[in-house]
Amino acid sequence: MTEVPLTTTTTKGLQHGLTRRQISMMGLGGAIGAGLFVGSGQAIGIAGPAVLVSYLIAGTVVILVMAMLAEMVAARPSSGAFSSFAQRAMGRSVGSAVGWLYWIQLVVVIAAEATGAAGIIEGWVPGIPAWLWVLIFVAALTAVNLFGVRNYGRFEFWFAAIKVFAIIAFLVVGTCAILGFIPGVPATGIGNLVAHDGFAPYGISGIAAALLIVVFAFGGTEVVAIAAAESDDPARNIARIVREVMVRILVFYLGSIFVIVAVLPWNSPDVLDGPFSAVLATLRVPGLDLVMSLIVVMALLSAMNANIYGASRMAYSLGERGLAPVASTRTSDKGVPYVAVLASVAFGFVTVVLNWAFPETVLGLLLNIVGSTVLVIWTATVISQIILRRRADRDGEELPMRMWGFPWLSWVALALLAVIIALAMIDPTARTQLLLTLALTAALLGLARLTRDRRAQ
Repeated sequence: MTEVPLTTTTTKGLQHGLTRRQISMMGLGGAIGAGLFVGSGQAIGIAGPAVLVSYLIAGTVVILVMAMLAEMVAARPSSGAFSSFAQRAMGRSVGSAVGWLYWIQLVVVIAAEATGAAGIIEGWVPGIPAWLWVLIFVAALTAVNLFGVRNYGRFEFWFAAIKVFAIIAFLVVGTCAILGFIPGVPATGIGNLVAHDGFAPYGISGIAAALLIVVFAFGGTEVVAIAAAESDDPARNIARIVREVMVRILVFYLGSIFVIVAVLPWNSPDVLDGPFSAVLATLRVPGLDLVMSLIVVMALLSAMNANIYGASRMAYSLGERGLAPVASTRTSDKGVPYVAVLASVAFGFVTVVLNWAFPETVLGLLLNIVGSTVLVIWTATVISQIILRRRADRDGEELPMRMWGFPWLSWVALALLAVIIALAMIDPTARTQLLLTLALTAALLGLARLTRDRRAQ
């Protein structure tokens, strides 16, 4: 059997209903989640104020990876994004492994986000069990994803906008606290940046250890490369979308972390438990803890919504390229790959059920397995861009946009990823996650080659 040709544009089954603003907000919705609101406290506890250096390094990697994605998306928009590009650059098996790895990661994260949000809500309404909240969240967001991409884009825009407005308000309030503009609250200044054993209390090792946490917090930005294929003019939109997303994410992440480590001592137990809530608590305003909890729930659900979209489009693309069951390419009259949406949500819900039956076992194990997925996907993206850009230059192909500083910045990105992977191999917890992810990747690669060989017979 001949191999199904690689699709380089969206097929007529999908509709071009997303605007540039909506895709930009989707990128923010996917990246600004529990990793910022909760996980940042752990990173601060490991590196102290020098965690800002960790965020700068990780942010540099993300900017370079997103610039490479923008170049490839502008040339050949595809709902498979980095999976499609890996297939073009390194062959069918690699494209299949990258696509399935991303899909598995998202459906597991969907389960984790639903479980996390339900756990918070259950604390407010003890009479309703967490599993029922999970069912409500899954049903509601599945419906949103089945309404049509235009309606989905509007919903996710305002869903993610709530988080953006909350972070902007946090930055304003935090700045006022630093400068002493809040009545009854003494100015904190920026002395905490160098107090308590200095700016980098654990030195380079602390910065490196925090880097592993920070890198994974930036995961989710890649959904813009997938969503761009459903916009009216992907080639023109992608450059502005990537620029807007990256500038906003860096400002929000770096700004928020700066406020936290400036307002509070980095070694405060409250910072580790909940850095945003800890800062707001210094304002002595009743009810702010509840507001912060609401924002965290919204962050989890917004990221969950974006992940359902990303998982369904990746499944659609895999089916389109003959790498998944053909049923995943079925679309509704509104251009929604409804089979892919339902399959993605169903697997995530099964994971939630298993987590309910075997608490602290199943979901924790699955999260460990996919914990380093972002490193594999980013590495594959960098390698794909280097190969495809050299191929285009060799063939004299005109590209709608070209990444600046090629090939040097591409190699810098690859080198930074290699350093991060090396650091992960030194840290016991990160090493376990990385090895499990690599084992899953190898299994997917082997399965893809096996199915390829059988089809060739």
